[in-house]
Amino acid sequence: MQLPGIMLGILFAVLTLAAAALGCGVPLYPPAVSRVVGGEDARPHSWPWQVSLQYQSSGKWHHTCGGTLIATNWVLTAAHCISSGTTYRVFLGKNNLAVEEQGSVAASPAKIVVHEKWNPYRVANGYDIALIKLSQHVALSDKIQLACLPAAQSILSSNTACYVTGWGRLQTNGALPDELQQGLLLVVDYATCSQPSWWGSSVKTSMVCAGGDGITSSCNGDSGGPLNCQGTNGRWEVHGVVSFGSSLGCNYYRKPSVFTRVSAFDSWIKQVMASN
Repeated sequence: MQLPGIMLGILFAVLTLAAAALGCGVPLYPPAVSRVVGGEDARPHSWPWQVSLQYQSSGKWHHTCGGTLIATNWVLTAAHCISSGTTYRVFLGKNNLAVEEQGSVAASPAKIVVHEKWNPYRVANGYDIALIKLSQHVALSDKIQLACLPAAQSILSSNTACYVTGWGRLQTNGALPDELQQGLLLVVDYATCSQPSWWGSSVKTSMVCAGGDGITSSCNGDSGGPLNCQGTNGRWEVHGVVSFGSSLGCNYYRKPSVFTRVSAFDSWIKQVMASN
């Protein structure tokens, strides 16, 4: 009578070993990439590098930003997500933030490194990127895996289909969802995004624009989270970190979501991780 339990245990062990063997960017639960626009619930644990950055207030933890697990003890997020004097934790392996989930892990930061050129009063200057070193290495599993990062200085082609993921608001001033959301965004090239009727000079070449169709975008609470784009080898790469959107609201026409372009900061990421 104990055979089913034993078999389940063996299956879980096999899945865990497979997760480690696959390396980065290959979820054991593939995303449901149905090309649905406007956002939708993500398939649970199909973006296993997605983390919830949470802050402590009045003895409780609250989601504030997303992030990406890029090494077993390093998380990539946005500089504007970090405030001095705030106590943070990183929650990994989560799908529904409102319930306890088996396999999820809460980790405390050992060090937070914000890009030295980041200026919170001049967001359009760029450099909206930060790295969080965790106090301990996390064990990879079927629910916690590493993201792949793109090659240095690589540029996405216009209309590349990518997915923004996070627990951000479903619409302007809307509710914060409990379950991880995903939204299809098409990349807008720099030449288009920097036109005066789009983002103009607010967009720099160190950024990625995606969306702007008036239907799908990132929103408050998605900040710091990944822009996931699938490579020709089938692996998902995180090409962007959610940085800013229109002050007029989410999903605004010709105001695509703007991401810090990860490939522009390849050497910075490697230098920070190597020296810390």
